[in-house]
Amino acid sequence: MKRSVASHRRDAPLWHAMSGEEVVERVGGHPRGLSDEEAAARLERHGPNRLPTPYRTPGWRRFLRQFHNMVIYVLLAAAVVTAALAHWVDTGVIVAVVVINALIGHLQEGKAERALDAVRRMLSPMATVLRGGTRETIPAEGLVPGDVVALQPGDKVPADLRLLSVRELAVDESALTGESVPVRKTTDAVDAGAVLGDRQGMAFSGTLVTAGQGTGVVVATGQATEIGRISEMLAGVEELVTPLLAKVASFGRLISAVVVVAAVVLFVFGMAVRGEGPGAMFLVAVGMAVAAIPEGLPAIMTITLAIGVQAMARRNAIIRRLPAVDTLGSVTVICSDKTGTLTRNEMTVTGVATPGGDYEVEGAGYAPEGAFRVAGETVAPDERPDLGRLVEAASMCNDASLTRGDGEWRLQGDPTEGALASLAMKAGYDARAEEKRRPRTDEIPFASEHRFMATLHHDHAGRGVIYVKGAPEQIMAMCGGQGAPAEPEALDVERWRERAERFAAEGRRVLAIAARTTDASHTSLRFDDVGAGLTLLGLVGIVDPPRAEAVRAVAECQRAGIRVKMITGDHPATATAVGAQLAIGGGGAVLTGRELEGMDEAALVEAARHADVFARVSPEHKLRLVRALQADGHVAAMTGDGVNDAPALKRADVGVAMGRNGTEVAKEASDMVLTDDNFASIAHAVEEGRTVYDNLRKAILFILPTNGAEASVVAFAVLLGMAMPITPVQILWVNLVTAVTLALALAFERAEPDIMRRPPRRPDEPLLTGFFVWRIAFVSLLLFGATLGLFAWQRAGGAEVAAARTVAVDALVVFEIVYLFNARLLLPPSLSRAGLFGNRWALVAAAAVLTMQLLYTYLPLTRGLFDTVAIGAAEWGLIALLAAAIFGLVEIEKLVIRRSGMKG
Repeated sequence: MKRSVASHRRDAPLWHAMSGEEVVERVGGHPRGLSDEEAAARLERHGPNRLPTPYRTPGWRRFLRQFHNMVIYVLLAAAVVTAALAHWVDTGVIVAVVVINALIGHLQEGKAERALDAVRRMLSPMATVLRGGTRETIPAEGLVPGDVVALQPGDKVPADLRLLSVRELAVDESALTGESVPVRKTTDAVDAGAVLGDRQGMAFSGTLVTAGQGTGVVVATGQATEIGRISEMLAGVEELVTPLLAKVASFGRLISAVVVVAAVVLFVFGMAVRGEGPGAMFLVAVGMAVAAIPEGLPAIMTITLAIGVQAMARRNAIIRRLPAVDTLGSVTVICSDKTGTLTRNEMTVTGVATPGGDYEVEGAGYAPEGAFRVAGETVAPDERPDLGRLVEAASMCNDASLTRGDGEWRLQGDPTEGALASLAMKAGYDARAEEKRRPRTDEIPFASEHRFMATLHHDHAGRGVIYVKGAPEQIMAMCGGQGAPAEPEALDVERWRERAERFAAEGRRVLAIAARTTDASHTSLRFDDVGAGLTLLGLVGIVDPPRAEAVRAVAECQRAGIRVKMITGDHPATATAVGAQLAIGGGGAVLTGRELEGMDEAALVEAARHADVFARVSPEHKLRLVRALQADGHVAAMTGDGVNDAPALKRADVGVAMGRNGTEVAKEASDMVLTDDNFASIAHAVEEGRTVYDNLRKAILFILPTNGAEASVVAFAVLLGMAMPITPVQILWVNLVTAVTLALALAFERAEPDIMRRPPRRPDEPLLTGFFVWRIAFVSLLLFGATLGLFAWQRAGGAEVAAARTVAVDALVVFEIVYLFNARLLLPPSLSRAGLFGNRWALVAAAAVLTMQLLYTYLPLTRGLFDTVAIGAAEWGLIALLAAAIFGLVEIEKLVIRRSGMKG
């Protein structure tokens, strides 16, 4: 017998495949419950019915872990050296950048611990249990295998139970299985390979009893339950390093190695070739290292991501982890749960079949708004007697009610009956008035054993009517005619079967509705009264409709080169129909959880490559699918709202939880939470993520040429035997005022017009593409050449070293201000209104930096601190002329690149 990898450990008994009596014997229980002594002994053996508290990384260790980065190591080393040299300005700036980044990283951690806390909170605090034949209410922590637990509406199931008796028992398992309606429970054994959603004889810990009563024997507690197993999976799922973080880490290692080697080479060259002393050359080497390391990059990256977070929050996407902003920009596939994410999680009647014709019903959800159409033409329900009889029966044989509050319609009762109540209200039927005119006399509640519900009504004149609704095959077997109960016509069984099959093939849940008249003496309802002689009024087709905005969002994602895959616990036929409405799957085959179980990892990767709709899946399937997609080179986002989604949410590159209907477990495991539970918000988040990545690239393309120019000025001064054109403290000043001001302005750049028409960037795309390497080298050469040349020109003209250095520093800052406007657009021309004035923050930053540079040059305090002197108008004119030349040369370079067809 094959075990279900979908929901059990390899050594776990298949409780769902055993009879209740066999399970009681296997766990050593008794129908009257355990004795107090036996329960105490088992509690000692099995432990409390709660999830264990996992090991938590101490806060101090999480904080220190933030410093484990090669760029940080080099920066810290530079801080130590500058402190030893009493260069306190250098030291203070470097340490501030490092500490701020460490604090931000520290605050973002701890997600896994919070997710596990949320799982533990789902366990029921109290339970009703039989102990020695006496019913007791005890803390759920005291339950042990073999206990007999009683369930009633409103209870949260306190442990995994094998049901022993049920009476109309229905359990909402949506948080665990994804099923959109409560599951009617039985005591029957099912196939050993049945997935979680098909185990009608089981009740699982953390699910909610919505109707009926039942008893069950405890088969698993604490960590051994399904919810405990998910918690264990969640704890064992490793988190991924996002593309940007991986690239920045790799770049940090590379640049650190290059800087260290270059500093050593410069140190040796200065002593061996130029004859400088070791003390002087050590300071020069440190100066070059400080110049080359982009110490502002971590801060600008964090700030840019934070600005992206704020932009996403305005579009209903709350980011819980900053790097997710970057990752969204490279997402290639979105794995989405169906219920409540792509669909409304509100059952809706969309089709009605009566003896008189077929009706399509408009509207979605429980709101009683929508027209009735026949062959595309709107019809008036009150002019269709066949339709009127059906909606009357659907409303009267119904225990649900709809109320309006805060602008929304809310359901009280079963979702299927809520859909029927909404149908009747759309047809103008006043249920309350009819209930007063013909109150209910008796009823037969729905039960899975007989698969129908029946109600008996009498008006005040004594005339009676019986209404019945239920499974089509069951109701049709009880009918002798169709049409009006008073004058029925012959029942066309074959035609009704064809119509029922059509509804089912379209992914609709089908209900049949029938009626019969009776008299005043008929005051109690028995099964014999409805076993035969009913008149079939018609069929209704019910769906959980897709969100209209989700349909548009899926199409937008597909245009952006992102595949959308629907992963659901629902039946394959339902998944196929919903997928077709959403344009997901393209008519391809639907893969079920059972099919996935038989696949090895290679086969699963191949299946995930071609299939877009997955049905009847369990938590392990979702997790395996995400891993398979990642193994195939995808950057995967996973959306979900249930407990069962948490492991996959955590493993995905971007986990997206629903904010309204999502469980706390899903939210804590996610990277992003949608406040409106709207799939469309994901498309907005992807657009923002792509914009953020564009702006980060622009910032990098701005910062690195700055550092390249500064390091080159120092290095070439040594190679050429010149005096240092810029001192280390002056270098750090330039970095500070430009990287955290000018580069920050790039974080506010708007999205490029084609941003959602581009394919996702490749996950393996290097941080520094060929174009980036060229642009960095080209601009570095321009800035370095102009700065060094200007310093040499000033010295040749008789200027003192301090004056020449002041001109060089002022020139370098002005050059960077000008280059900022080049960098706002990677390849399009910047010599335009949009290029020069399209970002007001760039203008503000340029003005602020220029003001700071004037203070640097002319304020007595800064002149003493940085050893500067006042310069005249002639020097500023020369600086402006060279700055205009640099702007023009970069624009010419852009033109050449555009014509060559190279991509940015």
